Order: sequence, then C-alpha cells, then structure tokens
Amino acid sequence: MTDLVVRALTESDAHLFRNLQDPGLAGRAAFGHSYATVHEGGEYRPEWTWVALRDGVVVARAAWWSGPDDTEPVALDWFDFADGEDAAGSELLRHAPLYAEYELMLPADWRERPDVAAAAESRIAAARAAGMEPLVERYRYEWTPECGLPERPGRLVFRPEPDDAAILDVLRRVHSVTLDAHARRAIEGPGGLEQAAREELDFFHWCPSPRSWWQLAYTPDGEVVGIHVPARNPGGPCIGFIGVVPEQRGHGYGYDLLVECTHFLAAEGAELIAGATDRGNAPMATAFARAGHRVIQERIHLV
Repeated sequence: MTDLVVRALTESDAHLFRNLQDPGLAGRAAFGHSYATVHEGGEYRPEWTWVALRDGVVVARAAWWSGPDDTEPVALDWFDFADGEDAAGSELLRHAPLYAEYELMLPADWRERPDVAAAAESRIAAARAAGMEPLVERYRYEWTPECGLPERPGRLVFRPEPDDAAILDVLRRVHSVTLDAHARRAIEGPGGLEQAAREELDFFHWCPSPRSWWQLAYTPDGEVVGIHVPARNPGGPCIGFIGVVPEQRGHGYGYDLLVECTHFLAAEGAELIAGATDRGNAPMATAFARAGHRVIQERIHLV
C-alpha cells in the first residue's frame, strides 16, 4: 500500500478537506454543517485541520475547533476516514500535534440505526488506537419558543453574584458530590476539587455573555440552594451550568434552576437554547425533559 502523508492544511488548499466523500458519519456534516475556514466565514483554522493523503487523495481528516480568541483547540469535533482507512485515521491523530477532547456527534436515534452505530464504533476504535479513551456519553438538548416556556415553580429567590470567590465556593460544594464525569475527572487529578471548580469558572469567563448573568439561588429563608449560569457560547445561547449544593438535593431544585435559566435567556431574545447533560445524570435529564428541552443529539466524549 502506498505510504501515507499526514499534514496540516493551508488556506490555499483547505478545499482538500471537502474532497473526502461522506463515509457515513462525517463529523458535523451529519448535522447540516459544512467545513469552512475562518477566512471563508466558517469556524475552522487550516493549521488546526489535518488530513491523511494516499497518492494525493484524502483518506482521513480531522478538524479541531476553538473560539475566535483561543490560542489552543478546545475540541476535536470532526474526525472521519474513508472505508477501510481506519488505520490512517489513527495515524492522523497520532501524528497531529494537537490535543483536545474528541466530541463524536451522533443523531439521537443512532443506537437504532445499524449503519450509524457501525460508523460510530469505527470512529471510537480508531481514536482508541491513537491513545484516546471514552470518558462519557452526553445528551445534547435544544429549546425553542415552540417548546413553550415552563411555568416557574416560584420556590426560590435568584440574585446575581458579582464575587467570583462566592461563585467558587458554591461550585466546590456542588462538585463535592457530583455525577458529572468531567468534574469527577478533574477531581481525580492533582488539582482535586479546587481544579474542578476552577474549570467551571474558567468556562463561565470564556463565554462571551455578560458576567452579570450568573445567579445564585436561595430558599425564602436565605439558604443557598445552587447556581445557574445563562450563557452564550460562540454557537449561541446555552444553559451554561446548573448545580445544586448537596444538602439541598432531593427537592427537585435542579428543575427550578433550569426553568429560571430558560426564562432568563428567552427574555434576552433567545430563539434557540442549547443544553447538555451526562446520560448517567438521571435527575438532570429528567429536569430537561420536564422543562420541554428536546434531545436532538448525543455526543460521546473521548480524552
């Protein structure tokens, strides 16, 4: 077999990325997205887009994504390869000097579609051969005005909190007992609970939405219940974070926080609100369903 050439693209040959025929589950292409560089009005940088070529033909490709001001990739969200070129896909990931979490995007019904399930399994196997491991599967939600605004339960009082130290204190408490796989991974690392809390805070600051949107929730008696962060990421309005402190769990307050977050963003003019939670976080998944947020996608995260 002809030797493989693995390299980054440049602005002048970025069109090569589009030369690979959709092999069944082509990253964002499965959801109506097309590859375009920042220069072309898209989201991708040629230097963070790599291809594997055999006899000058693209047989595998990967595109890392970031926000407009980031100096490093945030996620690998486009990775695929031609039929029979699984090894080329693995070699591409091993060779590219870029490191970010891989988010394999899948339709919500992918388990019931044998062709899509097989394509997903081949991506996972190729990524694992390159040294990555699955971390978590997550639901991706959308709310639109057609879903209707859920009625506010009216049990909590919400107030903006301008002090990052107070936000960090609540985040530490929320993550001290958590079902969130990313937080648990951070806690297991050298930074422990403090690292998990600070990663959330860094994400809040990374979002281009106003700092004044972050709110803490209290009982009428003034006891802290949790935090909700309405946000905008580079893709649009989103449920940035929902968290209930351990001593207040068991009352369904996650739903109250989600409803308030949805109302807040709708009042800001949001026509579509994105959200996500781990498949294993049953209480939060139940809250999303009850609040009218629809599952429109699943994502498998590999690190």
